[in-house]
Amino acid sequence: MVMLLIALTLLSSVIYLPVSVQAAPSISTHAEAAALIDVRSGRLLYSSQGDKSMRIASLTKIMTAIVAIEHGNLSSTATISKNAFGKEGSSIYLKLNEEMSLQHLLYGMMLRSGNDAATAIAEHVGGTLDGFVYLMNEKARMIGMEHSSFKNPSGLDQENHYSTANDMAKLTAYALRNPVFQEIVKTKVKKAPNPNEAWDYTWLNKNKMLNLYEGADGVKTGYTKLSKRCLVSSATRNGQQLAVVTLNDSDDWADHSKLLDYGFKNYPLQTYVQKGDVIQGTEYVAGASFAYPVLDGEKAQVTSKLDFNSQDSIYFRMGELGKQQFLLNGKSIGSVPIYMKDSPRLKLKESSAFSFTETGIGEVSVMDRWLFNLHFLVRVLFMGNTD
Repeated sequence: MVMLLIALTLLSSVIYLPVSVQAAPSISTHAEAAALIDVRSGRLLYSSQGDKSMRIASLTKIMTAIVAIEHGNLSSTATISKNAFGKEGSSIYLKLNEEMSLQHLLYGMMLRSGNDAATAIAEHVGGTLDGFVYLMNEKARMIGMEHSSFKNPSGLDQENHYSTANDMAKLTAYALRNPVFQEIVKTKVKKAPNPNEAWDYTWLNKNKMLNLYEGADGVKTGYTKLSKRCLVSSATRNGQQLAVVTLNDSDDWADHSKLLDYGFKNYPLQTYVQKGDVIQGTEYVAGASFAYPVLDGEKAQVTSKLDFNSQDSIYFRMGELGKQQFLLNGKSIGSVPIYMKDSPRLKLKESSAFSFTETGIGEVSVMDRWLFNLHFLVRVLFMGNTD
């Protein structure tokens, strides 16, 4: 009888215990801190000491590049100042008063890690170094980098200049959604006009992952004596792009290959709805596609529900009936708008990949974005920089 009661108790506990999300397989690296992120969804797939504040060396230039791309005119011409010309550390050897387009400066900075290029970019886009650093920190705040502080555009060691593996993963996922940034960081060799010599500049990308790993398409190397080896890499396979961040890693090339393999194997993208699909049990259709990386054991934990807009709302009047929300183990992981089958909204391109609500990385209110743009405009007006 006692054994029967024990068996019944165990059986009932199995029946009534909630289904738990499958734990990911364990993995380790040589890094002091590391993070792995799915670029499309923004889901953090792996993190080790991911929120530890650390020096990030030239990984800083990821932020410099995306701020310059978003706020600068790529075809505009920057003049190399004395400050940029004399910048210590890695360089593309720009001459004093030399002129170069912002686009070419970005290639020189990202492929060769030129601190002179980074300084020239910052002065050109921000008016002053301080003005540009302000933009860097505002961008960090907007995309949810809660443990980061930028003091310069190059990544040279400086007090209170730091970030974390998790924050840099968020930044990288955000930046890789920009097609200009994506094109720059995957370029292996770039030529640029050289006004000082009879031959062009030729820049070879320092990122060995572009040749070491199948599908590699970015992103940035970094090193100082204090930060040690830092690396951000990305790769795309079967339509899925992953990014890895390691800080102070003595074996970073091998660790990045291992982490990318780990992500592609254990967290493949699962497509839950395609744009135009009829939502089961309704007359409505999905206004966008939605895919999310999940473990095999998590597939059963993904559910969806419909949230309808008020008929008095501006969204409803513009044809958006509501949203289909997707949840993993009860927590929201994303959504798509829902329309009537004949809605003209279906003929429009899907919402920008840069919208904060879609990326899930640092959701920001309209007011925050408006204030950010206002702050930038004020600085432009006072500094006289119109590019």
